[in-house]
Amino acid sequence: MGAGLGGSWSDGSTRSAIEDFVARVTSAGGPDFVEPADRVAVFDNDGTLWCEKPMPIQLDFTIRRFAEMAAKDPGLQQTQPWKAAHEHDLQWLGAAMVKHYQGDDGDLKLLMGAVTEAFDSITVENYDARVRAFFDDADHPTLGRPYAGCGYAPMVELLRYLEANGFTIYIASGGDRDFMRPVAGGLYGIPPERVIGSALGLSYRAGADTSDLLYKAAMDFFDDGPEKPVRIWSRIGRRPILSVGNSNGDLPMLAFSGLPDRPSLRVLILHDDADREFDYVAGAEQALEHAREKNWTVVSMKNDWTSVFSPAVT
Repeated sequence: MGAGLGGSWSDGSTRSAIEDFVARVTSAGGPDFVEPADRVAVFDNDGTLWCEKPMPIQLDFTIRRFAEMAAKDPGLQQTQPWKAAHEHDLQWLGAAMVKHYQGDDGDLKLLMGAVTEAFDSITVENYDARVRAFFDDADHPTLGRPYAGCGYAPMVELLRYLEANGFTIYIASGGDRDFMRPVAGGLYGIPPERVIGSALGLSYRAGADTSDLLYKAAMDFFDDGPEKPVRIWSRIGRRPILSVGNSNGDLPMLAFSGLPDRPSLRVLILHDDADREFDYVAGAEQALEHAREKNWTVVSMKNDWTSVFSPAVT
């Protein structure tokens, strides 16, 4: 095994739990040794690899599109979620995700239905270009930094540390797969083929000289909750031995990682640093209770990280 975690991690029991696990599964001849091919790690994205408050970054990207639509069609301005986008009502939009993690999907269904309409018939290349342009220009609404600098430095160090020890890393997020893919390489060093997430449906259009893939006004799947293990297995064909999340929606993914006769590490990110990021547990209550019951590793942003954010990607 090479060097330990980087300088963004404080010394203490949390860092030791991660490093001890990696030492055990990489010690050839040891009782917990895992062959490199089976050293699979999966990470949630929103609130785990980058900031998700006051609303997920993708939601900001999407409501800008909603606002454009509402400006052209005044009839949408009194219908959610276009109304919230038109009025820049971050509270309604952010609360929709919290309510989802607490079991109420009413507002989320409104959001998801609007998303399918917002990007209907756009080519995959056009969508990719829109995402890249958004990250080139958009800033976080309260942190005073570009979205491209809202990734967590300690988590990037963890990714590199695991890679150096023979792990293959996947992002398994409830966020849109194709929203993460254009920027995951620059932010995290993760290539697009290792990004698993929610997805709109796609259709194929043949042309005289070129062909296109276009988004349809329908979800293909929403990669959250019980769907996460399904998508992980469908894409990877291996059960992870390490998983990292931060919310109730990550519980099935965390539970799926490992088997009783194999070593495993489940990690939960606790947002408890109001000075450097945010302090909240809404939407993570069940996950935190489960972590306490199962003795999973809980990372305190306040106590376990010496720094929070990575430099902005240029």
